[in-house]
Amino acid sequence: MDTRAAGDATEEAARPVTPPSRLVIGGLLLGIVLATLDGTVVGTALPTIVGDLGGLGHLSWVITAYLLTTAVSTPVWGKLGDLYGHKGSYLTSITVFLAGSMLCGLAQDMGQLIAFRALQGIGAGGLFVGALALIGTLLTPAEAGRAQSLIGVLLPAAMIGGPLMGGFLTDHLDWRWVFYVNVPVGAVALALIGWGVRLRAARVKAPVDLAGAGLLTAAILALTLLASWAGTTYAWTSPEIIGLALVCAGALAAFVRVERRAPEPVIPPRLFRDRNFTVAQVLSFVTGAAMLAAASYLPQYLQFVRDTSSTESGLLLLPLMLGMMGAQLVIGRRIADGGRYRAYPIAGGALATAGALSLLTLGTATTVPVASGLTLVLGVGIGCLMQPAMLLTMNSAEPRDMGAAGGTQTLLRTIGGSLGVAVLGSVYTSRLTAGVTDRLGADAGRLTQGELTPGLLRDLPAPVRQAFRTGVVDGLHGVALGTAVLCAVAFAVAWLVREVPLRGR
Repeated sequence: MDTRAAGDATEEAARPVTPPSRLVIGGLLLGIVLATLDGTVVGTALPTIVGDLGGLGHLSWVITAYLLTTAVSTPVWGKLGDLYGHKGSYLTSITVFLAGSMLCGLAQDMGQLIAFRALQGIGAGGLFVGALALIGTLLTPAEAGRAQSLIGVLLPAAMIGGPLMGGFLTDHLDWRWVFYVNVPVGAVALALIGWGVRLRAARVKAPVDLAGAGLLTAAILALTLLASWAGTTYAWTSPEIIGLALVCAGALAAFVRVERRAPEPVIPPRLFRDRNFTVAQVLSFVTGAAMLAAASYLPQYLQFVRDTSSTESGLLLLPLMLGMMGAQLVIGRRIADGGRYRAYPIAGGALATAGALSLLTLGTATTVPVASGLTLVLGVGIGCLMQPAMLLTMNSAEPRDMGAAGGTQTLLRTIGGSLGVAVLGSVYTSRLTAGVTDRLGADAGRLTQGELTPGLLRDLPAPVRQAFRTGVVDGLHGVALGTAVLCAVAFAVAWLVREVPLRGR
């Protein structure tokens, strides 16, 4: 197939029949809300879910399974949209996501929950990339910056209200409702996009790069298992870990070779010829890891150490999410008005590093307002990194590659989140286990590997409670240090951003 002809056909097919209304753009952003809502709602309910269905050792996999399949499916959804139409791909992904949500609510054991979370993740991969690709198709990069102001109406329900909603549903109804709540939101998104988006039918028909998708899947799976098992389930030098490392390296090498030869690669190598695009992907990877790690393990501190309910633990994330959303809204409006953007990721890296280090001051006696307020700086820093990364990605890609570009960014952000939760989760668990073992000896195994919930912890003797709470603080400090290292990397990489004007067409 002639690549130039294919690109021209895709650009022609991508032109909207009618300009999108604000309601339609809101419907597109609602897809991102769906995937984000599921991640934040589940966080505060995890201690109760794990107590009902399994042990502490399965904690990270409830999150990791979702993130892993999201990462694997994202580039495939993006390429399907580029070749066969973004609207149909997006609506299909919403349907898959809602089916997974219903099944998660019906799960009877931890194995079923993890499997259904994986199905949810397959749909979520299409939600992120579909919404980004349609926004990039319907709007110019400059207009897209202003469109981010609509996030202020939609995302607070997911990123700020999500943890509170998850805690409320867990405390007053049942943890299964944290999954059922996706259904009405998804139904609204289906109606808005199905009715409001009008695009010319795609003219490019080509086979999906199944070889590339398979190799990428193998690499991501091996990398995630390595991050989850190394140093905990298996030693770093064990045959299992060495084998996973070899599989990951081999699959990545083969993937790069296949992508260079494929007529329509899942991730086109030409995208990375643009320096800003490459820098944006690194920033997406690092911020994904930092954001998900903080959002997943901070509620553990408040529930176990400060003895709060699931609903109250959501308050710990309130300044974090407000900082993220406030920074993104301000940056989106300023860039849309012609402002420069290079300084934002640099400042964001510095703020996020300082915010992560401030979490080292958390202790067993830290009050809830202080603990909550400490997350604000980290949130502002992450927001200053996320918004420019998305705008740089959209500005660097040609219209024919909009789906692939959005898929690549979402893939790397999701992989970052998955690895962040897995690696820092291993740090959290190992430091928690080591701390409790030092204080309680043989009794540590019953606490760190059994089905211990915040409610059961209250019934234990005071010395045991104190030992476990101190161990949780030790684990959280390990997560904070790891997050600070990630944010420092983002700060260094952000200096490589070049101030390239945003496209106006």
